Amino acid sequence: MPEGPELHLASVFVNTACAGLIFSGAVEKSEVSKGAEVPFASDAYRISATSRGKEVRLTLTPVKPDTRSKGKPGLNHAPMDVVFRFGMSGYFRFTTLSELPKHAHLRFYTKEVPQRVLSFVDTRRFGSWQPNGSWQKDRGPCVMSEYKSFRENVLSNLSDKAFDRPVCEALLNQKYFNGIGNYLRAEILYRLKIPPFVKARAVLEELKLKHEETMNVKEEPSTEAAEKTDVDEKTENPDLLSLCHTVPLEVINLGGKGYDPGKGDYTELVSWMQCYNVDGMNSVRDHNGRTMWFKGAPGPMAPRASKSPKAKRKIKKDDYTDTKKEKLVKKEPGAGKREKDEPKKQSGTRRQKASKSGLEAEAADDSRRPNTRRKSRSTGLRQTRAKSTRSPSVRKANTKSKATSRPRRKSSRTA
Repeated sequence: MPEGPELHLASVFVNTACAGLIFSGAVEKSEVSKGAEVPFASDAYRISATSRGKEVRLTLTPVKPDTRSKGKPGLNHAPMDVVFRFGMSGYFRFTTLSELPKHAHLRFYTKEVPQRVLSFVDTRRFGSWQPNGSWQKDRGPCVMSEYKSFRENVLSNLSDKAFDRPVCEALLNQKYFNGIGNYLRAEILYRLKIPPFVKARAVLEELKLKHEETMNVKEEPSTEAAEKTDVDEKTENPDLLSLCHTVPLEVINLGGKGYDPGKGDYTELVSWMQCYNVDGMNSVRDHNGRTMWFKGAPGPMAPRASKSPKAKRKIKKDDYTDTKKEKLVKKEPGAGKREKDEPKKQSGTRRQKASKSGLEAEAADDSRRPNTRRKSRSTGLRQTRAKSTRSPSVRKANTKSKATSRPRRKSSRTA
C-alpha cells in the first residue's frame, strides 16, 4: 500500500511532468470506475500537486481566458482542487494517448499534438478522489512536512483511547500518524528495539515528560538555536516521534519512486529495508489482520491466536509430479465402481442352500470359471461335512427306504 513517501513522490512526479504544459477539455472518467465525476472543463488550464500524509491534492487552474472564450457555457474559470487517496495500488502516469494504461480511471488531456495524458491508475480500485475536496478533517498533521504540529498533536492527546492499543497498531492511526504505513512502522520500531505489542501510551509518556521539561525552561532560546537543537534531537537522540519524521524522508531521498506499483521495481526500497519482509525477522498478524514484522519478542499485547503468514513455497517439478501421482492412486477413476461390481461374500446359510440346490450346475461351470473353482470345491466339502454330521436316526431311515425299494424293482422285472 502506498504510504507517505510514495504520495509525496507522486506529487513531485506530477509537478515535474506537468511543468509548463497546458491541459485542455474536460476531465474524463473511465466507464468502469465508480468514482465521482469531476465537473471541470476548460480551454486551457494547468495542473499542480501537493501532498499531505496519505493524500495528494491536484489543483486545476484555468489560464486567464481571452475575450472570445470568456462567455462560453460549461467552462470553468475558477480553480478546482481534486484530492486523491491512493488506496492499495493507486499512482499517476503521464503517457501518450496510444500508451494509455489499462486501469487509467481519471484522465487529464494536454493541449498539444500529439496529445498526452496524465492519468490516475488504480488496478485494484480501492483509491478515490474528491472534486472540490479538501484534506480530511480526521487526519492529523503530516509526519514529514508538519513535524512540530505532528509531535504536539500526539503528546497533547495521550489520554485518547487510541493509545491504549499496541504501539504497532497506534502507528497506523492516521489521526495522529498521518503518512505512516505498514513497512514504515516495522522499520521505525526495529531501529528503536521497541517490541511491537507494548502499550503505545507507555512508550510515549516518557517523551511527554521530556517535552514538558523543555517547555518549562525559563530562558527561551533563539530561533536558530531552537532549530539546531531540534536537528540534534532527531539525529543524535532519536525517539519514536522523530523517527516517524526522518525514516520517511530517507525513503524520499532514495530517489526513484520508492514503492512503485506501476513498474513493480522495488530494488532500491528492498535493499534499504532492515526489518520489513527481511529473512530472519519474525512476523505476526496484529488485531486488525495486518502483518507486523519485528525482531525478538512481540510483547505482552500480542494476539494469542495470531499466526505468522505462511511464505509462498515454490514447488519443484519432481515434488509436483509425485503429489499428482499420489492423488491419482488415491482417486483412480472407476475404483468405486469396481468395488461395487465385486460379489460380496455369502453368509453360511446362503452357502448351504446354494450347495444343496446347484452342485451339479456349479461343477459343470467350473471349466468356464477358473476363479470360482476353489469356491465350488469348498462348497462340496461343506456339503459332505453336513452329510456326515447328520443324526443316526436319519441314517437308519435312509437305509430302510433303500432296502424296501430294491425288492420291488426285482419283482416287477420277474413278472
